[in-house]
Amino acid sequence: MRFLLLLVCLSVFACENDPPETEREVDTQAATAFDELLTTYHEGRLQLSPVEATMLGDDRYNDRLPNNLTEQYKAESRGFYQDYLNRLNGIDRSVLGETQQVSYDVLEWELNIALQGADFTTELLPLDQFTGPHLMIGQLASGQGAQPFNTVEDYDNWLARAEDFAVLMDTARLNMERGAAKGYLLPRALALKLLPQLESMAAEPVEEHLFYGPATMIPDSFPTEERERLQGAFRGMVGQRMIPLFTDLASYVRDAYIPQARETSGIDAIPNGEAYYNHLIKLYTTTDMTADEIHQLGLSEVARIREEMEGVKEQVGFDGDLQAFFDYVRTNADLMPFDQPEEVIANFEAIHERMQPQLERLFNKTPKTEFEVRRTESFREASASAEYNPGSQDGSRPGIFYVPIPSVEEYNVFSDEDLFLHEAIPGHHYQFSLQQENEELPAFRRNLWYSAYGEGWALYSESLGKELGLYEDPFQYFGMLSAEMHRAIRLVVDTGIHSKGWSREQAIQYSLENEAEGEASIIAEIERYMAMPAQALSYKVGQLKIRELRARAEEALGNGFDIKAFHDLVLEGGCVPLAVLERKVDAWIAAA
Repeated sequence: MRFLLLLVCLSVFACENDPPETEREVDTQAATAFDELLTTYHEGRLQLSPVEATMLGDDRYNDRLPNNLTEQYKAESRGFYQDYLNRLNGIDRSVLGETQQVSYDVLEWELNIALQGADFTTELLPLDQFTGPHLMIGQLASGQGAQPFNTVEDYDNWLARAEDFAVLMDTARLNMERGAAKGYLLPRALALKLLPQLESMAAEPVEEHLFYGPATMIPDSFPTEERERLQGAFRGMVGQRMIPLFTDLASYVRDAYIPQARETSGIDAIPNGEAYYNHLIKLYTTTDMTADEIHQLGLSEVARIREEMEGVKEQVGFDGDLQAFFDYVRTNADLMPFDQPEEVIANFEAIHERMQPQLERLFNKTPKTEFEVRRTESFREASASAEYNPGSQDGSRPGIFYVPIPSVEEYNVFSDEDLFLHEAIPGHHYQFSLQQENEELPAFRRNLWYSAYGEGWALYSESLGKELGLYEDPFQYFGMLSAEMHRAIRLVVDTGIHSKGWSREQAIQYSLENEAEGEASIIAEIERYMAMPAQALSYKVGQLKIRELRARAEEALGNGFDIKAFHDLVLEGGCVPLAVLERKVDAWIAAA
């Protein structure tokens, strides 16, 4: 199969035939030095990225938000990564233990890809409708995210971090002006979607502002004088800092930025954009695949999945072509049964309950971290996709599956079973939580993220529906095929937009012709790919690799193949580049 040939050439990590650990001597001194290196690297990373520490439940840096849009920050981070690469190169990999060698490979990849990324002028495109500090901080500011608001110190920490955020946003405004002068501009469609987000943050009254939310939740246990002080500080922070900041930024985007935004859709239109897209392909897929190879892989996958869709169409007795069936699924009132957003959430909880008894057939290990389904917050719901936010490492915060419900009357359920498998269980919730809970991993690997592995696992999880007692309804199975088609289409349109000159409209039309998603949803997705080049490639590339490895193990082991052991093997080491995962599976097959 073509994709096997494409994915086998992963030159970042050369396959090695190391002797078993019992047959080679491990240098204890080198192993100790390496462990110390991993510990100090992890600590340094948290100080460079204190919001990452907050997400992990580490409260030491909750009052900090470095201005990562400055040359000074870029120089500091570049120096940090280069220093650790030099130190890593001073350690002989061959004398380390097997697990340490995996960590060596992973850290080497991390450092190299970070240094390569530092060469690009990304700070001149600081905001868009899908990413950017205004969205990330918005979740923390609401009081419903990872930032804790339990003590007086927590509230003071946030006030300090909010001031850092204001400084960062001032820099974002200056960088947008600098970028515009040098050709670093958003596509017009993205700038138009960014504007209402900024305007919503500029709206009064103060007491209804998103950033004022925590002030409405101050615990009664706080002394009266502290409650009054904090409420006054929040009023000042919102009314005197945030609202004026966002008012000015929204005015700039509306009056100056949008009129000069570019008409092109792809990142290759900015200075050095082609090289930047190639870097992002490597970052998100952890492979050396080219844009052309990925584009052709996508075309072949689209053709394959269309054939399976034809089979479902015939099964339900629909009289018409596949395009007409897409329209039928999009508009079928029976598939839009809800009147209240709470019913959408309840449906996902029912799916979880239905599949729960089957999980032990496929998995030995299940997470200890709690899990919840929540509606996406209103301030970002219009542009958001369904997503999973991992719980904290200490278990104090659950993993959360966020579901956007901008219009409950138009919410279509045909892909809900598939979506739950991907975003929740056994997809992201299992992958993130088991990785965080694995105390045998060094600290920096317990929260590491590689999109090809993580999204590849989640997309692979979608294919487990029938084994978990789901997809009995042909429309739900069609939902799974539609989701896989959606990811195959991404290979075509993402590379089309960013390397082949496709317009936004051309990508939208291709999607409409090949999947059953509604037009509004497709438009939001295409604009997501425009805002996050290459990220959408990771799903299918990773899924195909995991499928390939499972098929290889099943063929080699025959009746000795244990699906639970295979899943444990894939999940136990957490996120790794795809070539490292392949080496692990091959070694497991050989040992068996």
